[in-house]
Amino acid sequence: MNVITLEDYRTTYWPKLDSAIDQLLTQSPGDYIPISYEQIYSCVYKCVCQQHSEQMYSDLIHKITSHLESVSQELQASSPADYIEKFNLSLAQYMGALHSIVPLFIYMNKFYIETKLNRDLKDDLIQLFTEHVAEKHIYSLMPLLLEAQSTPFQITPSTMASIVKGLYTLRPEWVQLAPTLFSKFIPNILPPAVESELQDYAAQDQKLQHDLAQNGFTRGDQSRKRAGDELTYNGSSSCSGSQGYR
Repeated sequence: MNVITLEDYRTTYWPKLDSAIDQLLTQSPGDYIPISYEQIYSCVYKCVCQQHSEQMYSDLIHKITSHLESVSQELQASSPADYIEKFNLSLAQYMGALHSIVPLFIYMNKFYIETKLNRDLKDDLIQLFTEHVAEKHIYSLMPLLLEAQSTPFQITPSTMASIVKGLYTLRPEWVQLAPTLFSKFIPNILPPAVESELQDYAAQDQKLQHDLAQNGFTRGDQSRKRAGDELTYNGSSSCSGSQGYR
């Protein structure tokens, strides 16, 4: 195998990877992506063998982080009527892209991320979506989901299920924001209910909606205040590195 210098990596190998990642991140379900998976797989393999794993991992994280920041900005600019559907599309599109990106970087994952960082590439990339998109939008998304579940036909059941299951995958603790809503789509997340507790569960949902309203969210409020800094769960963001949703 010919020696691949850092300059070779930057001018020849990474641009090929960068272009392929772009296409995978922006594809719609069912789209045909005209890239050579064999060629990309080979690029990654050669770069790992030539000790460029650390730089390649850094470039990959930076690339995907930039993409997710753009996704977050587009969500922030969306109208309340489109917000749930656009969040669902963004989440589904990203998770679909990971099904291709993670296998393409399997050698980097095995010989660098797992062995030297003691982590897993898929987990790292899911965490990026959590930090740069979901955490910034969870407190705008939840009141709309709560309103949608009480308004027939506002969104499809499949969309609601997709978002709730996706949020649970990203951060299981978010169940505490709306236990009853999550329990409709995630089995066994609530303790077995007894009759004396049913009123408590209903009261918890009402309290959540009241608290959201007190912090700028009202049912049917089309202005939908952006409140990532003002409204936080238990008084602080769960990720100290994430910025407020503005």
